Amino acid sequence: MFDLLSAVALTASAVIVIVTLCLLFARTPVERAIGALVLALWFVAVVALGATGALNNEHGLGTPGLGLSVMLPLATLAMLGFGTGAGRARLEKASQPLLIGVHGVRVLGVCFVLLQAAHRLPAPFAPIAGWGDIAIGLTALPMLLWVARAGAAARAGLIVWELLGLLDLVAAIGLGATSSPGPIRLFFEEPGSAIMTSLPWILIPSFIVPILAFTHLVSLHRLFGAANPRAIGEQLAPEIGRASSTASLRKCRRS
Repeated sequence: MFDLLSAVALTASAVIVIVTLCLLFARTPVERAIGALVLALWFVAVVALGATGALNNEHGLGTPGLGLSVMLPLATLAMLGFGTGAGRARLEKASQPLLIGVHGVRVLGVCFVLLQAAHRLPAPFAPIAGWGDIAIGLTALPMLLWVARAGAAARAGLIVWELLGLLDLVAAIGLGATSSPGPIRLFFEEPGSAIMTSLPWILIPSFIVPILAFTHLVSLHRLFGAANPRAIGEQLAPEIGRASSTASLRKCRRS
């Protein structure tokens, strides 16, 4: 039952990151539809890898294959986003609220904690990855609201939050790889991290993590590259202002 509920939650998280990525970087409905289709095919491919055991350590590609399934999508997203002038132009217009808010899905890091409690994942991988994700997920909305209110004054705090979020993902992938059976294993507490190559858990490293890591990179690129730190507040204020105006208009209509 736990695996089934987790599969539903992880699939919902995958849908959220797909929608977020399309809203961030696609300008027209056609581009968004194409982007959603490509991302959906990537999702199906990851499901197929998990269902067939293609990345299993005993009969599949093992840790190198899992590492490739994480790094190849991230490298592709980075190349498309940072490697061309058109891509960088789109990154500059990416919605800062979406870049922050999408990390709310990381509250599902509680799955790692529960899997360790059930003796299905080892330490230090599960507690570090789990509690790190929970911390970033729980602080995503407060961070968004703080940045919206404080504007440029929140720039340093947002940079720290983004770096911590990225570090958490890097640590989770590193600890997962070095806790899995194979030539680079450093942590030998059983049962190891082998279940991360099976469904539904493979969705985390091979689909959700690359997208979330990319959003961190985009946000940091904008924060460090902005000539005027006040641009953070200026990016947020209009969007939140429109949302507030829409909400007020709806209340007036109901009255």
